[in-house]
Amino acid sequence: MKKTLHKTINPLLKRRNTRPVKVDNIIIGGGAPISVQSMTKTDTRDIDATVSQINSLEKTGCEIIRVAVPDIEAAKCLGEIKKQINIPLIADIHFSYQLALEAIKQGVDKLRLNPGNISSQKHLNMILSAAAEKGIAIRVGVNAGSMKKDPKSEIRNPELMVNECLKYLKIFEKHKFYNIIIALKSSDVLSTVEAYRLMAAKCNYPFHLGITEAGPLPEGLIKSSVGLGILLSEGIGDTIRVSLTAPPEEEVKAGFKILQSLKLREYGPEIISCPTCGRCKVDIIGIVTELKKQLEPIALQLPSIKIAVMGCEVNGPGEAKEADIGIAGGKTSGILFCKGKIVKRVKKEKLVQELISRIKALL
Repeated sequence: MKKTLHKTINPLLKRRNTRPVKVDNIIIGGGAPISVQSMTKTDTRDIDATVSQINSLEKTGCEIIRVAVPDIEAAKCLGEIKKQINIPLIADIHFSYQLALEAIKQGVDKLRLNPGNISSQKHLNMILSAAAEKGIAIRVGVNAGSMKKDPKSEIRNPELMVNECLKYLKIFEKHKFYNIIIALKSSDVLSTVEAYRLMAAKCNYPFHLGITEAGPLPEGLIKSSVGLGILLSEGIGDTIRVSLTAPPEEEVKAGFKILQSLKLREYGPEIISCPTCGRCKVDIIGIVTELKKQLEPIALQLPSIKIAVMGCEVNGPGEAKEADIGIAGGKTSGILFCKGKIVKRVKKEKLVQELISRIKALL
């Protein structure tokens, strides 16, 4: 399937200047389009299941994928997984420097590492040397949950996260390792936002954004949209992951829709629809549900158009005049309109099919 992932940048939004970091064929930072990531929910040791999920995510638009590496068996599967996929592969490493070294040996494109979890400076230096030799980037991750706060200290969690990260950066830079992406995550939206704001003033490394352990739908989506939306609107952020207790494909769709809402990326068609009121004579919820169902298989093949579904002819074409194409329902019939101009009157029961036919013609 050919994907229509238009790489546009909002000219009205000034992004933070960051150094570019290459992750296989993707550039993070340096003004490159903000990429969307996800993480597999499979057992990495099950190569077939992991590759299958990654392929599904790629069809959804995922641009970078991360996998858990809990043990050496999983680490030794990374090379075969890498051979069978088309997007950059990140190894998620905790505690064991041996797992990081094996992941690098297997040819991953990036490591996700919390340096505080590595037991000694000697082992961390070994990882840095191996990553530098292979040209592999490292995401330096600091999570609020792993921070130990002194009860007598007045330093808040966001400041603790930033201070911890700066400590790691000094170690990396002393080793002359600069192929770094930074992540400062919390499950609390305001703490996450403040931590990234503070860090943005202290370095020019690109940022990976996310609200960690955001939760299920819709709660996790709401928290992620608020947190990421605030930061992205301020020009902060170079790659994102929406962490949801849901299928990973939903994370990818949510990530792109957040970027699309700020005109930072385009991701197939955008549906705008009225919330309905007493004037409405058609089942707007049912129409939108059916429209989404029929668009799903072809969404990434379509250009980035705006589709309107309105509940009445009184406000329909007027309120949705910026939509490329839309319908407005009536008691027995409705109208098809383009850019606010009525094109055709259609029987009520044929509104959705007429709209779908017109959209498919764009293919």
